[in-house]
Amino acid sequence: MAAASVAITAVIAALALYLGAWAYDTKRFSTHDTRLRHLVEKGAFLDQVVRGLEAEGSPLLFAPRSPEELRHAAAERGRKKVQEILEKGGRWPATRVFVAGDMVYFIYFDAAGVMKDYTCVSR
Repeated sequence: MAAASVAITAVIAALALYLGAWAYDTKRFSTHDTRLRHLVEKGAFLDQVVRGLEAEGSPLLFAPRSPEELRHAAAERGRKKVQEILEKGGRWPATRVFVAGDMVYFIYFDAAGVMKDYTCVSR
């Protein structure tokens, strides 16, 4: 009887920890996603995005100038989203990569330097 109680308590504790971690991760990603979506909606320009992110302590890691450089950046920082990064990076002429806290931002710009899309990757 005592062993069953201990086992049930352990399962409940593990479930609580799992759900807490899932909720935290979901909230963390949602915060970054909302922030970047608003920049797209406002039509932020490349220089504004670079200056703003760097001013808040999110350094520019890569400014790929070729498909090979984009592949390198995606392979190094893209984790499970490499394919998405390569597809979006191939669609838009400029990509910038930043470290923003616990996330990596791949931000895509059109030929006029207007932010068009992004990919968030957990570090």
